[in-house]
Amino acid sequence: MTEPTTETTLYIANKNYSSWSLRPWLAMTELGIPFSEQLLPFESDNHTRFKAIAPNARVPCLYHGKTVVWDSLAILEYLAERFPGVWPTDQNARAWSRSAAAEMHAGFTALRNVCPMNCGIRARLRSMPSALRSDLQRLDELWNDGLSRFGGPYLAGEAFSAVDAYFAPVAFRIQSYGLDLSATASAYSQRLLALPGMQAWYCQALLELWREPQHEREILDSAEIVADYRQPPNL
Repeated sequence: MTEPTTETTLYIANKNYSSWSLRPWLAMTELGIPFSEQLLPFESDNHTRFKAIAPNARVPCLYHGKTVVWDSLAILEYLAERFPGVWPTDQNARAWSRSAAAEMHAGFTALRNVCPMNCGIRARLRSMPSALRSDLQRLDELWNDGLSRFGGPYLAGEAFSAVDAYFAPVAFRIQSYGLDLSATASAYSQRLLALPGMQAWYCQALLELWREPQHEREILDSAEIVADYRQPPNL
């Protein structure tokens, strides 16, 4: 099933900002899928630079031999055809996991917009919009459902899988913005943050010297930064 001799490269953007890049990167890291990383920082000419890599001019994008796969969910499905453990082996857990990942892929718009991912900062929201409150309630409900249905400690049971990778950026958002969830959901978020891959991603994010103005402004639209643990930027 595996193809360890085929060269695999994952193109990503800044670890501090890029929630979409985190998902396949974490899945491959935690599941021991061999790959090399190519990081392209966000800049003003993103479209031109990313278009040279991916048909949709976005990252992440996976190169596996001569095959090019774009979009984080498509990448995970492609990997699942070649490597074990990407999705749960149990049919019910696998169906639930794919549904939950797809819901995250297409939904939780308020959570994305009000709390953009920025691993290195701690921020205080100026208000709690009703749409964000609804997203957090649904997130709490979804996580509690998976953990109780399949017994934890991960969303689909004993083993980390793609559905956990899909919600990994949310754990960083919870940490950055101090978002309140139930005790069970909060404990799960802490388990995600404690994963070796998440720790590695976080440490590397803090060392990045880039600052992309649009991503920085997005935070200030809804929150006040109270701490910044990143290395000082290049001036």
